[in-house]
Order: sequence, then structure tokens, then C-alpha cells
Amino acid sequence: MQEAQKNQRERPVEHGNDAIWQSSKFRSIAYQALLAVIVGSLTYILYTNTQSNLEQQNIATGFDFLELEAGFEIAETVIEYWSDDSYSKALWVGLLNTFKVALLGSILALLFGIIMGVSRLSNNILLSRISLWYVEVVRNIPLLLQLFFWYAIFTEIFPPIKQAWEILPHTFLSQRGLFFPSVSFFGESGLFEVSLPVLQGFGFNGGSTLSPEFISLMLGLVIYTSAFIAEIVRAGILSVDIGQWEAGRSLGLSEIKIMRHIVLPQALRVIIPPLTSQVLNLVKNSSLAIGIGFPDFVAVANTTMNQTGQAIEVVALIMLVYLFFSLSISLFMNIYNKKVVLRGQHG
Repeated sequence: MQEAQKNQRERPVEHGNDAIWQSSKFRSIAYQALLAVIVGSLTYILYTNTQSNLEQQNIATGFDFLELEAGFEIAETVIEYWSDDSYSKALWVGLLNTFKVALLGSILALLFGIIMGVSRLSNNILLSRISLWYVEVVRNIPLLLQLFFWYAIFTEIFPPIKQAWEILPHTFLSQRGLFFPSVSFFGESGLFEVSLPVLQGFGFNGGSTLSPEFISLMLGLVIYTSAFIAEIVRAGILSVDIGQWEAGRSLGLSEIKIMRHIVLPQALRVIIPPLTSQVLNLVKNSSLAIGIGFPDFVAVANTTMNQTGQAIEVVALIMLVYLFFSLSISLFMNIYNKKVVLRGQHG
């Protein structure tokens, strides 16, 4: 009798549906399903209201406008472009300009940031103090103001194109930008040929050119981002145990070799995650190019939107482009970070 009462007390009490809700897995699925329904409903309501408003105002929707003639010039292009090309090609030119800025800017910012970060830890007091002031000053000045500053340098200090400074042989600097020799690997006269810039009339013919807008944008992005990268590098180096330095010195290695072969490889495990954020910030900050007139994707898209009135579609394209850049960079950096971590764990 006592055994039966004990079994009855130990038997779980079932309350029908209450037992289901006691399952954390079921509750998680139910909450997610409810959230999906709410988001889907709000999206549908927003879409239908937007479509209704656009129809009432006789505004066309869709992406058919991409095949229409753009009708505007783009001052700086990576590929050949004419004003009678389509909007899709104009946007493609803007996308390539953004990619050029993002790629070159990231490489230079990483190199300069590493140099400044290592300099912060230098035994040379002058070098260490210069790096400290550089980081503190640059990080506390808004990037847009820095872009305006560098652009003003070109427009106010550098000479007109007819009085361009020859800073290097066949390399000239003026208000119109930097003109320098270029190399064509499949020239008419042979395997390759060199084209030199020559002043003719109101400008230079031949060679290659970097516009004031592009140089100002690169200087602003690289200097601003490298200041944050320098602090990340410094923190990563300080995270490595001091015994690693002592072990390297006991082996007779120089300070540079210890930093390169022992300290930095270990510091990368700490550096890579926040470094990813700074590279992403550089790419997103490149959209400020519109403030100084560089034709990046946002600038070209803005012109397209003003001419076509396709605001929703154009804004959606801008969002997709920067989302693509962000996800691609994050994927690459995460893959590299995993390799660094595994290499460090297996020592």
C-alpha cells in the first residue's frame, strides 16, 4: 500500500496543453513563428500601402529604368563610359569606383595603422609621442571635416594646372590632381610602352591622372581609419605575454624579428575581430565621397534617383550593394580569423 502511494506521488502530473508549453524548444519555435507572422504582416501592409500611394501619384515602379539612357557624365571612371550609356552602366561605373576606393583604402589603412600601432610601443620617446598625438587628434576630428580639409588643400594651396609643380620627373601636381607616367603592357610599338604626361593647352595629355576628389577621399579615409587600427594593433601586441619577448631575446633575435615572427602572429588572434569592424567602417564611410564630388556608387545612384524619380528602387540598390560589401568582408575576415586561431592553438 505504501509502495503504491509512493509511485502515485512520483508520477508526473499532466495538464494537457500545459505540458507542451513547459517545453522550452516548443516555446522557442512558437515565439519565432509568431514573430515571423508579425514581420510578414507588417511588410505586406507596408508594401501594399506604398504601391497604392505610388499608383495614386502616377509614379512608375520596377527596374525598367535601368535600360534607359543616363544622359549625364561621370568625371572619373574605371571603365569606358559615355553619357548616352544606360543607367545600369552608370551605376556599374559608380560601383567600380567604390570598390577601387574600398580595396586601396583598406590596404593602405592596414599598413599605416600597423606602423603607427607599433610606433606607439617604440622605445624612441619622440616616435612614440608623435604616434600618440596622431591617434588622439585624428580620431577626434569628424571624417567629413577631414575630407573637406584635404580637398581645400588642393583647391586653395596647389597651383593652377599651367603652373603645376613637377614633384618628380614627369610627375606633376596641381589643382586638377596628380599626373604621372603610365605603362601599357600591350602597346602598339611592342610588348609594353610608357606614356608620359605632357602639358598641352588647358591640360595634360598622356600618362595617368588621380583627381583631387579621389586623392582627398583616400587621404581622409586612410588617415582616419588607420588611427583606430593603430590602437587595435597596440592592444593586440600588449596582450602577448612579456615572456614571449624574453624568449626571443634569449635566442638572439632582434626586436624586429621578435615582433614579426613571434609577437604579431599571436597578437592577430586579438586583432582580427575588431579590425574587421574598422575595414567595414572604411567601406561604409566611403559614401561620404558625395560631399567632395567623387562619383562613387552613392553619388551616381543619387543622380539617377533625381532624374528618374525611382527613389525606392535606387535606395534598395544602395542598401544591397553595401550589404554585399559588408557580408563579403566579414566572410573573408572570419575565414582568416579561424585559420589564425587554429594555427595559434596548435602552436
